[in-house]
Amino acid sequence: MTQRGRVAGRPRTDQRAPGRPRDDTPARRHRLRTVIEPVVVAAGYDLEDLSVSRAGRRHVVRVVVDRDGGVDLDAVADVSRALSKALDQAEETGGDLVAGEYQLEVSSPGVDRPLTLPRHWRRNVGRLVKVTVTPAAPDAAEAERRPRKLTGRVVEADEQRVVLRTDDGLTEWTYPELGPGRVQVEFSRLDEIAEDDLAGGDDDLEDGDDEDVEGEER
Repeated sequence: MTQRGRVAGRPRTDQRAPGRPRDDTPARRHRLRTVIEPVVVAAGYDLEDLSVSRAGRRHVVRVVVDRDGGVDLDAVADVSRALSKALDQAEETGGDLVAGEYQLEVSSPGVDRPLTLPRHWRRNVGRLVKVTVTPAAPDAAEAERRPRKLTGRVVEADEQRVVLRTDDGLTEWTYPELGPGRVQVEFSRLDEIAEDDLAGGDDDLEDGDDEDVEGEER
């Protein structure tokens, strides 16, 4: 699910030559993160992703948040409002955070998000995943230590390892042995998958949702 925030920005006052790209540098993204991450954490969420992209004449600031138990639409809306306020305050005291107009979009992760951290695996206990594993047993034969693809259901996950149920039974893997996991959509279990996990971005918003976006030139 995605919550669109307010369009914000000031008219361009710089004198860049025509065709020169706007200043979307890592430094700007770092400045955004220093404003956004504390707000997300204070609200009880993890900042899973932060990106800035172009959409026509404006930028889109996309923020992905998550927590144990998932994120519902009301929670996403609350975070979006808190971030809008924090970004406004930061711009009032420190100048533009994004070069030109921008639109804030806050969303929860979709099922296509790779599982790379212990919390990702923990939050997907019960799901079917596909992952490349590289056994790390030093005394195993070379052939047994080669990377191989594995599909299994996440039975358990903590800070040290993941337990998967495969056709061969239960297998246990430490995180260094696991590549990025990918959740497999099971059509027979779609009714068990939360709506926010199926959202892929803007496609889940109808044109009528634009009423959530307030236009403001500052």
